[in-house]
Amino acid sequence: MIGSGVSGLTTAVRLAETGRKVVIWTAQPPHRTTSAAAGAIWGPYLVEPWDRVLEWSRQSLIEFRKLAEDPRTGVRMTTGIEASRRPMAEPPWASLVPNMERWGDLPNGFVDGFRYTVPVIDMPVYLSYLHQRLVTAGGTIEIRPVHTLEEAPVAEAVVNCSGLGAKELVPDHDLRPIRGEIVIIKNPGIDEFFSEDTGLSAELCCIYPHGSTAVLGGTAEDNDLGGGRNANRARSIVARCAAVIPAIADAQVIDHRVGFRPTRPSVRVQETAVSAGARLIHNYGHGGAGVTLSWGCAEAVSRIIDDPN
Repeated sequence: MIGSGVSGLTTAVRLAETGRKVVIWTAQPPHRTTSAAAGAIWGPYLVEPWDRVLEWSRQSLIEFRKLAEDPRTGVRMTTGIEASRRPMAEPPWASLVPNMERWGDLPNGFVDGFRYTVPVIDMPVYLSYLHQRLVTAGGTIEIRPVHTLEEAPVAEAVVNCSGLGAKELVPDHDLRPIRGEIVIIKNPGIDEFFSEDTGLSAELCCIYPHGSTAVLGGTAEDNDLGGGRNANRARSIVARCAAVIPAIADAQVIDHRVGFRPTRPSVRVQETAVSAGARLIHNYGHGGAGVTLSWGCAEAVSRIIDDPN
């Protein structure tokens, strides 16, 4: 396998736990991948093809509900509000969330919204959990960058979960980065998530509690690979979130993370031509929905391997 972000780790766990020998080659350990900079919350986010996305999301939601029963995973079933400053339609995935209801008790400036319960995931904790689960199942991770598919490990099948790296590795010129920044604060007492429906704006407003900490987001700057952390953007993120929950303004900032969502017109879960004598299966291009689709896409990869036809 290539790549140790959430898609690569989840797929590796799925394959290793069915008895396959799994080795991940990766340029970065899991805690340094872009997945570590995700918020993260379950929710199909601006991603296609919708019929497959809906099923992958459903499968992942089932798995996350199970994981939330174990506090060591970093997964929590959390109730909260998605709100809008204009009338909004019910989310197209509402059928997967049985307790969703239109909600009227909204912060100032918001006119419509829904309240529901979904998984919220503390990504550094969750990635560590997946890594350990992989090791327990007999899988291994090697810090070994792959520059061409011909360098991939000799195996029956190679699974390409290289994320944005697939732009050069495949190459896939449909891939583009969407830059995201989040701020981590000491939790001032928030126990419900909040997410603003900002449409296609590059400026997001979301608040995800993780026990003693909370994640504030964020940004979605299309086709932007610009450098590291930006202090002005961080201040803007805090200000937007504090306008919703004033206690955030005085909270201690613990961390500031940057990541790049690997985005393409549609997620690629597909077998293509043989590479270096091995079957080649792609699993990348999840954009901002990598966590949401992770278990469903891992299952799809496993089925492809099981059925070579």
